Amino acid sequence: MVPETHHQHGESADGTVKMPAPTSWPIILAFGLTLLFAGLVTSPAISVLGGVLSLAGIVGWFRDVLPHEAHESMPIEEPVIKEARPHREVAHVEMAAELKRAWLPVEIHPVSAGIKGGLAGSVAMAILAMMYGIVSQNGIWYPINLLAAGFMPKSMTETTEQLSAFIPSVFLIAVVIHLLTSLLVGLLYGAMLPMLPRRPILLGGFIAPLMWSGLIYGVLGIVNPVLNERIHWIWFILSQMGFGIVAGIVVSRQETVRTGQRMPFEFRAGLEASGLAEEEGDGKP
Repeated sequence: MVPETHHQHGESADGTVKMPAPTSWPIILAFGLTLLFAGLVTSPAISVLGGVLSLAGIVGWFRDVLPHEAHESMPIEEPVIKEARPHREVAHVEMAAELKRAWLPVEIHPVSAGIKGGLAGSVAMAILAMMYGIVSQNGIWYPINLLAAGFMPKSMTETTEQLSAFIPSVFLIAVVIHLLTSLLVGLLYGAMLPMLPRRPILLGGFIAPLMWSGLIYGVLGIVNPVLNERIHWIWFILSQMGFGIVAGIVVSRQETVRTGQRMPFEFRAGLEASGLAEEEGDGKP
């Protein structure tokens, strides 16, 4: 037999290179093992099917590599040289001379920005919730009563008519819950949005609402069973997005303030006076 001549990296004289042949048996084996163990908690038939697939995957995989590994010849293609594109300029963060590194973000939103964003978002979410009450023909008080249903006796939440009525005490409870949660989320937005300065609406209006909607979906049955039974999840997510978009716009338009990392640690910890505060005649601030 005439031995086949190979060049560097396994290249042959006819302009091809030998590569390991593709095989699907490892995927079949993994799927079979998954069904094999899934059948332990579901049905014996699934374990039987998993065992058959696992055996077939093992046999097929071994036949691909023993006694000789399967190869296929691939043509050698000339590399395509792409025109180099100019790189974007990197915006460097300015740091004080005494700092070795900066903690990002260098600028943050003040607490007042989160409060304003939370209040504005609460109004937008309340409007969307009342629109749902009108569209569903249950009345504007229906979503408000659902929010406070966890504080209501079971006799007051059995029918839709009871949840559609105006109850002053329940209305006050719902307002307190709505404002507190809106302010907390607004403050969270004030801390989060500087992390994504170029896409504040993407984070505040879509990513964050979808994340906490999924979290609420998992725990709502424990926190508020009545709301969990009657909630319309499409309207709920839309109202959360409305809150996020409005709050994100309001927060992102507020002026940012620089963090205290430029000041020495002694000043930030209050061990030494920074000289920024006015002092009295005896030298005490």
